[in-house]
Amino acid sequence: MENLLKDFNISSKPSEEAQRRWRTAVTVVKNRRRRFRLVVDLAKRSEARNKILKTQEKLRILLYVQKAALKFLDAPQNNLGSPGEAREEGFPDALASVVGTHDIQKLELLGGVEGVATKVNVSLNEGVKSEDIPDRQKTYGSNKYTEKPSRSFWMFVWDALHDITLIILMVCAAVSIGVGLATEGWPKGMYDGLGIILSIFLVVIVTAVSDYKQSLQFKDLDKEKKKIMIQVTRDGYRQKVPIYDLVVGDVVHLSIGDQVPADGVFISGYSLLIDESSLSGESEPVNVYKGKPFLLAGTKVQDGSGKMLVTAVGMKTEWGKLMETLSEAGEDETPLQVKLNGVATLIGKIGLGFAVVTFLVLTVRFLVEKKLHNDFTHWSSSDALELLDYFAIAVTIIVVAVPEGLPLAVTLSLAFAMQKLMNEKALVRHLAACETMGSATCICSDKTGTLTTNHMVVDKIWICGKEKKVETSEGGAILYSDISEKAFTVLLQAIFQNTSSELVKDKDGKNAILGTPTESAILEYGLLLGGDYTAQRLECKILKVEPFNSVRKKMSVLVALPDGGLRAFCKGASEIVLGMCNKIVDSDGEPVHMSEKQARDITDVINSFACEALRTLCLAFKDMDDAFNGNNIPDGGYTLIAVVGIKDPVRPGVKKAVQTCLAAGITVRMVTGDNINTAKAIAKECGILTDGGLAIEGPDFRNKSPEELKDIIPRIQVMARSLPLDKHKLVSNLRSMFHEVVAVTGDGTNDAPALKESDIGLAMGIAGTEVAKESADVVILDDNFTTIVNLAKWGRAVYINIQKFVQFQLTVNVVALVINFVSACITGSAPLTAVQLLWVNLIMDTLGALALATEPPNDGLMKRPPVGRGVSFITKAMWRNIIGQSIYQLVVLGVLDFDGKNLLRLEGSDATKVLNTFIFNTFVFCQVFNEINSRDIEKINVFRGMFSSWIFIAVMVSTVAFQVIIVEFLGTFASTVPLSWQFWLLSILIGAVSMPISVVLKCIPVGKGTPTPKHHDGYEQLPSGLDLA
Repeated sequence: MENLLKDFNISSKPSEEAQRRWRTAVTVVKNRRRRFRLVVDLAKRSEARNKILKTQEKLRILLYVQKAALKFLDAPQNNLGSPGEAREEGFPDALASVVGTHDIQKLELLGGVEGVATKVNVSLNEGVKSEDIPDRQKTYGSNKYTEKPSRSFWMFVWDALHDITLIILMVCAAVSIGVGLATEGWPKGMYDGLGIILSIFLVVIVTAVSDYKQSLQFKDLDKEKKKIMIQVTRDGYRQKVPIYDLVVGDVVHLSIGDQVPADGVFISGYSLLIDESSLSGESEPVNVYKGKPFLLAGTKVQDGSGKMLVTAVGMKTEWGKLMETLSEAGEDETPLQVKLNGVATLIGKIGLGFAVVTFLVLTVRFLVEKKLHNDFTHWSSSDALELLDYFAIAVTIIVVAVPEGLPLAVTLSLAFAMQKLMNEKALVRHLAACETMGSATCICSDKTGTLTTNHMVVDKIWICGKEKKVETSEGGAILYSDISEKAFTVLLQAIFQNTSSELVKDKDGKNAILGTPTESAILEYGLLLGGDYTAQRLECKILKVEPFNSVRKKMSVLVALPDGGLRAFCKGASEIVLGMCNKIVDSDGEPVHMSEKQARDITDVINSFACEALRTLCLAFKDMDDAFNGNNIPDGGYTLIAVVGIKDPVRPGVKKAVQTCLAAGITVRMVTGDNINTAKAIAKECGILTDGGLAIEGPDFRNKSPEELKDIIPRIQVMARSLPLDKHKLVSNLRSMFHEVVAVTGDGTNDAPALKESDIGLAMGIAGTEVAKESADVVILDDNFTTIVNLAKWGRAVYINIQKFVQFQLTVNVVALVINFVSACITGSAPLTAVQLLWVNLIMDTLGALALATEPPNDGLMKRPPVGRGVSFITKAMWRNIIGQSIYQLVVLGVLDFDGKNLLRLEGSDATKVLNTFIFNTFVFCQVFNEINSRDIEKINVFRGMFSSWIFIAVMVSTVAFQVIIVEFLGTFASTVPLSWQFWLLSILIGAVSMPISVVLKCIPVGKGTPTPKHHDGYEQLPSGLDLA
């Protein structure tokens, strides 16, 4: 079968050519509008891409013009207009155009950033007042983009009505009613046609309700995806607000990895480097400063930090116009959706062939019988009705035979899983990720915040040759008494001057620290020592800042001292900063030469801290004279002040989650920028580093040859002091060399390449930057490793649930096709009418998908190996179950069809109707019990967890209840007659026999696609009674 589906094999990140190929290969489609509702529109995507290219070209020209204009700033300007005129002409649009067109001269005419602040009535220190926000939104617009309006329920009804087979059946029903009324009169002539119309109505409504509910789930998830929190100053204090609440006049704080949320003007900042490639297409980042102050919405902060004044929001920005186009494009389909489109197409072709042959056989038999009775020249309306009935049966066979629900069941299952994962703190940004995660064989996880709590405190400090345990209750008194005042002063300077954290007032007037956990821990320690943050910051003037990033692994700052002279402070990875130092602060606080022995002793201190699972940082400084005018802060000649050990405890539940992964055949690797001893200590505590496992440092790893990598990569469990490039190299080798399905966590801007390279990119919701989140497939909202394991569990559940549904639906398909075809060929009539087949289609399609594709995961899913790449979706075990159950049902229904009257001792004029009703009832109960059998493909105990799945129970109860109504009360429309309680019991018993048959089938061994894990002595472990069950 895999050979027949080769056009439908795509990766989780498919090329456009592969997407076009499978679309072309889909030929038999009942309802193209519904089938491709959630499939990406390649034409609209191409249109969006062209629009982006045009915008990028326009902005590129603007940037070149701006560069040229900077040379002629002093030239006389004409026709620029005054700020007053601009306001009269429409100040909001004029202000938006200043930034949009990078018009530096108009900005200067407005009085620069201060002048703009005055015009928009805002203080750069206090920010916008909360009570002004509604007025600002009314005047300048809100920070929202035009989106397609939500589809109403009736649109989904309209979609469901586009099914070609249903349209043909409606025409047949209308003709049937017309002929029936003419021949049999009112109301008898209405019944057959009206029965088909009512069945179609039921199918359409149930389908539309299911699709509408899915759309609401996706809408909720889409809202969550777009939730970005922005740091602003409002009402005089720093606070976080949603991106959509941003208004013109807001003072926004930007840091590495942030997305610029609106158009604006630079107020202040350090080394602010902006990546404008998303808008201009230019790969070269742009420096933003007072002389080049324009910031555009949608661009990314690559380095540095700064403050900006918002000048345009929403649809007044170029990004807003682009977002309107991008919202039209849709999302890539998942590999499973594509594969099941292939399965549906293949089975649809077979079903179409069966339907045509069935119609031809019935028609030929009818014509031959007329000829034999010498009645060929006499035609009546009843003959026309009979031929119409044959045609309706053939069309209904196509309805049942084309399993349109297969690819849509994937969407249903993924929507359900994504909704549940959202409640479990995992925001799935791309549908395919949820599916692919079930096949993950390796998770490359960060340490800080993912395996640990990210609640950091300074636990130990080494200064002036002394090691001190930090006791919160004692404050700084104990340290102050042990070291000189000069050493204490320079320590506080290093803490307060060289920090990216800020001490701000919250709305209650209390102090709050804003910044990364590591930075906040050190600043908190400085406050504990009794330091005055505000006084220290006012004392020195900051000249240049080089912020921390994962490549530099250090942060440096250059300040002008109040007594004259310059001083550089550096803080970062202990080995790196120690290597930059040639002096050390002695007990008197004076810089003295660092001997080799002292360097070794300090290294031993660093290692001893690290072995206690502490994150180690070194603080250092360097004095310079005023003559220094270099572009970069020096990288050598520093004086070491202190070594700090920061405690970050392992998260509760991580060790158990790691053990769950190992039992599930998923290798967990820790990739961290931390010291190797810290990494090893944490990895051992989590159960990641085991005997025989390898811990390696990034520099060693990147210098290995391909042959060496092939040997060591399978054994790597910890990579320390790694750069983002090392993570990328590890991921690409795991995928290409070892064909692993790799999930990778990331939080920084530089993690984006590794997140994109991986099969599943997992960004951290709390510590992660917007750049990382945008590159990821899933956002882990609580930064917790246990959530990643839940994601893997749900991914497996989706895959298994779809397999269950496929097994169930193919069994119904085979039985319905064969029984109608064989009966038509032999007896000249089909036992299942059009109305009955429509009900069966509803059971196996929408209701079957609801029951089986939405089952929650069980713990047993994480006790089996992951599904490998290229493994056949329809397994041998599934074929065994499909064939076994089909044979049983066909034998039972065939015997009833051909000799049912004798076996059931049916006599009288209504014997045929009773028999056909009994066959229909038995067929439906066979499907009800087979649906229960399908809950587990290989295990015998199919009842485990059944009663905790309320959707499954609801579908079962609804199916049985409606079956009773159809048989007992809707006989006029459904061509049924009421059955005695004995026949009801017999129908249920025949259906129930499929359960012991299922037990027998599951005991028949079939080759497995994945190898059974071996026992420690090399033998395959035999399944115990519980495992077998």
